[in-house]
Amino acid sequence: MKKNLLLLFSVPLLWLVCSACQTKEEIIIRLGHQGNEKDIWHLSSLYFADYLDSISDGQIKVRVFPSEQLGSERDMIRSIRAGIVEMTISGETLQNWSEPAALCAVPYLIENHEHLESVLKGAAGEKIKSALIEEAGIRPLAVFKRGPRHLTSNRPIRHPDDLKGIILRVPNVPVFVKTWEALGAKPTPMAFSEVFTALQQGTVDAQENPFALIASAALYEVQQYLNLTEHVYGWIYVVMGENFFQNLSESHRHMVLEAAEAMEKFHEFSFMQKEAALFDYLKERGMNIVEPDVKAFRERARAVVSETLPESIRDFYTEIQKEALLP
Repeated sequence: MKKNLLLLFSVPLLWLVCSACQTKEEIIIRLGHQGNEKDIWHLSSLYFADYLDSISDGQIKVRVFPSEQLGSERDMIRSIRAGIVEMTISGETLQNWSEPAALCAVPYLIENHEHLESVLKGAAGEKIKSALIEEAGIRPLAVFKRGPRHLTSNRPIRHPDDLKGIILRVPNVPVFVKTWEALGAKPTPMAFSEVFTALQQGTVDAQENPFALIASAALYEVQQYLNLTEHVYGWIYVVMGENFFQNLSESHRHMVLEAAEAMEKFHEFSFMQKEAALFDYLKERGMNIVEPDVKAFRERARAVVSETLPESIRDFYTEIQKEALLP
């Protein structure tokens, strides 16, 4: 009788213990981002999910939610800080929690892809990451480079003097407004969703964006010239909540970091291929390519950029400039 009773109570107890072990072993990570299902960010996130599932033997599952399904970029950051979700992709928006993140997209700070690489792998890049962890509770796991921003217009722009009188759509970012004012244009903040119509109707004369947005919004239909100003070389982080990361076991933390490194390499390869393809695509759609005097743009813009940045990050700005590989 005692044996039967022991068996009766031990079986459900064993089941509860095993269930608890299984629950503990499977870790769910939710990664939300702004890109659509064809976007390179989404494809890279799926690569991360598959890689992590493989090396963890299915213990760590990443659920990827594109197209702001879990909320806007700011909403996602707030949710990560509150422990509601675990990961997102963000860049300069993080400056609302840690000011050095503003440097992810500053006009004429980064000179080229090589300079960007040296910054991301150098002391300044590490300091920005550390600030995000300490000030925002957000851990950068990987870095995605972004295509440089260029100016489109209906007349060629070879020198800042050619901007006189041009009404230029810019995002509602103070450093962008001040920079283009200094360059001689009349910057007009406007939502990107309104840009095509504004260009079509002549409300604005020009706009600036990376190849990807110029192509996806079909701006080649309302703009004749693609001026390779390269005025912003930026980057964005794939981030995870620091509390969530630290609560993982040491072996799981290593797995996450390994998968993130693999994702970064996957993105880098795909990104470089896509940039070249987009450039060819825009030429094929009839855009005239102009190679302006980038040095003249940079020299006129830099003093204004430095003055516009918060004083707390001007040392970061100076340090990044010093890491430039160009003479």
